[in-house]
Amino acid sequence: MPTATYNSWPPALVLSLVAAGTILSISMGLRQSLGLFMEPMVQNAGVSVATFGFAMALQNLAWGIGQPFMGALCDRYGGRLVVIASSALFCAGLYLIGTGSPLGLQLGGGLMIGIAVAGTSHGVLVGIVSRLAAPAVRGTAIAILAATGSLGTFVLAPTAQALIERWSWQGALGGLAALAAGMAAVAFLFRSGGGNAAGAPAQEKPNPRRAITEAMADRSFVISTVAFFACGFQLIFIATHLPKYIAICGLPPSVSAEAIALIGICNAVGTLVAGYLCQRWGNKNVLALIYLLRTASIAVFFSLPVSVETTLVFAAAMGFLWLSVVPPVSGLINGRFGTANFGTLFGVMFLSHQLGAFLGAWLGGLSYEWSGSYATAWIALILVGTLAAILQFLAEDEGSRRPQPA
Repeated sequence: MPTATYNSWPPALVLSLVAAGTILSISMGLRQSLGLFMEPMVQNAGVSVATFGFAMALQNLAWGIGQPFMGALCDRYGGRLVVIASSALFCAGLYLIGTGSPLGLQLGGGLMIGIAVAGTSHGVLVGIVSRLAAPAVRGTAIAILAATGSLGTFVLAPTAQALIERWSWQGALGGLAALAAGMAAVAFLFRSGGGNAAGAPAQEKPNPRRAITEAMADRSFVISTVAFFACGFQLIFIATHLPKYIAICGLPPSVSAEAIALIGICNAVGTLVAGYLCQRWGNKNVLALIYLLRTASIAVFFSLPVSVETTLVFAAAMGFLWLSVVPPVSGLINGRFGTANFGTLFGVMFLSHQLGAFLGAWLGGLSYEWSGSYATAWIALILVGTLAAILQFLAEDEGSRRPQPA
């Protein structure tokens, strides 16, 4: 019925979903385009591969450590202030990268952008949408948000590469900083629900300490958190080192930009499919399958000769599986613990993801510096991903536990 549809998708939810999707798209597009700056900084600024890799590793560690705090701030005070402050921090971080110094790269590209991404990514934005959406449409709204957020990579990766070639890598960073500033303006579109969404239960007040205590006593939450380590380990290695890997295999930089863009567009499709499958197969089963298929894709790519065709097929496969973890992870948290403390609990789980990301980016660079090859790193991705798939299959789905009353 039209009335039911209108009540399920109130104006506050629709407007906030548009704003959140735009911010997520810019934030993820900017972050995932930073790998394109490795080669020009290595060639023109004297930055080593290991130094760049460590900066990206530090970024992911700062993102992970900052995520529970940013999520808790959003749970308590709303997302607008968090996004505005993070947008300013993003701009400052890009400026420091442009200085070309190792310290500027690590402080700006590592610490500052890491914290900024924590305030402009899923832990904050999915929480905003979850609290506005009725249970019947919450999964769909989260899948739409995650899919929309991936489109920024499709646009920004080739745009960043074009700016590097036409201007300079410093000029390209300036252009990206202007986009980062735009996130602050978009944050003013966020709306409160003016009450709970139709069909949603009454919201309990956020209580981060109690929520963390309950979650850490929940076996399935702990298993899913440990398995989430592999997600960060695999994806951030690829985002950071794939451009360098295909460059040493003799492919031009344009292929890197095309691969990252392809990840972005396939990401949108894969995330929507994952959201649909979660409703049919259960969140934990879909999450385990994603880990398994990712690992299989990595193994096949590593075993084949690197060419334009194999690189783009690999990018498409990884893109389909990239942010497809967001609907099942969000569904597990919301289904087992409710939405009031979503930002805090997503942040706790995401810290594990980012510890994996830190090691994936850093150890990937070290393995290349020490051996002149990425072979050891690729093998590590396969082993860690296989273990994560096995662990996730052992977890329980959200249906076996209900949120505790306030």
